[in-house]
Amino acid sequence: MPSSWIEIDLGALRHNYQQVCRRLHPATRVLGVVKSDAYGHGMVPVARELEKSGVHFLAVSKFWEARELRSAGIRVPILVLLGLEPGEMEEAVRLQVRPVLFRPDHARELSRAARGRDLPAPFHLKVDTGMGRLGVPWDRTQGFLEEILALPGLELEGVVSHLAVADEADKAYSKIQVSRFRHVLNLLSRKGLEVTYAHISNSAGVLDIPEAHFQLVRPGIMLYGSSPSREILRPADLRPVMTFKCKVLQLKDVPPGSPIGYGRTFVTQRNTRVATLPVGYDDGYPRLLSNRGAVLVRGRRAPVAGRVSMNMITVDVTGIPDVREDDEAVILGSQGSEQITADEIADLSGTISYEIYCNMGRHACKVFLNGLDSA
Repeated sequence: MPSSWIEIDLGALRHNYQQVCRRLHPATRVLGVVKSDAYGHGMVPVARELEKSGVHFLAVSKFWEARELRSAGIRVPILVLLGLEPGEMEEAVRLQVRPVLFRPDHARELSRAARGRDLPAPFHLKVDTGMGRLGVPWDRTQGFLEEILALPGLELEGVVSHLAVADEADKAYSKIQVSRFRHVLNLLSRKGLEVTYAHISNSAGVLDIPEAHFQLVRPGIMLYGSSPSREILRPADLRPVMTFKCKVLQLKDVPPGSPIGYGRTFVTQRNTRVATLPVGYDDGYPRLLSNRGAVLVRGRRAPVAGRVSMNMITVDVTGIPDVREDDEAVILGSQGSEQITADEIADLSGTISYEIYCNMGRHACKVFLNGLDSA
């Protein structure tokens, strides 16, 4: 075993997926968001587990991710949230990968690719209902549709938008977005176009805005065990999927007045036992946790002493009895009755749990536990 590693609990992933399903109408399906390496959790193993658990769709950001999933044998429909580049469209049609569409020129390229392959090209129309980011503005949808729906080979399978502030306690703006989304769906209906999959709900929408579930929902962060925010009104019983562990590399007893680490930002005030751990900002452990963070050793908290460096941190284990070299330390996760969460690390670092998972999840060594194949 290497000196540091990530454990991914696929049983916890399945539990969280069931927490999504329990909040939905029986006719509403689930699209699991596995972009960005499944938020650092390992895209292919996570996608396989979700597929076995009954997920109806998967979503990625870029086409190369969809190609990788298809190469790994994933068969469920895949949606590319950033759309496709012209050079990707023919292969995407062959693999039956769905893009979101928001540009007429991309629609024309997709039509050409579909005709060249003599295959249908299902797509999801991306509508901007107030996020201000990607998509056709909701009040200009009619003109866009008139331009692209006459193109041969294209099949309007879904309409997608994104909630900007669903994770806030005040749902007023989210309700405005849902109303705009319904306006677009009504426009399509008047044109005789019944959309198979309308979807606007992210994890926060799944939890707090049941009227926004429509035919499909897109949970991301809640699949991986974190709430979208502390302002969620209807929290779920979620289990963290990722644990980050390492071994104690060295123990050292130093006298009072000993500087520890770069810049001598920590100086011991007493006889101190210092443990050096093989984890640093290269492993996704934020440098902002210098002299602020903590890890778990023998089920107790050990504060970070000194600066976080590229590949190492030092922690004060003076008050923890019987610590030994090669003991297991937990950077993220539980040990005994103690727990360090992604939210705690994010709060100390001035960021969000999403970033913590993505950064730590880049670690080269992942161990996948409790998968359905191993049951």
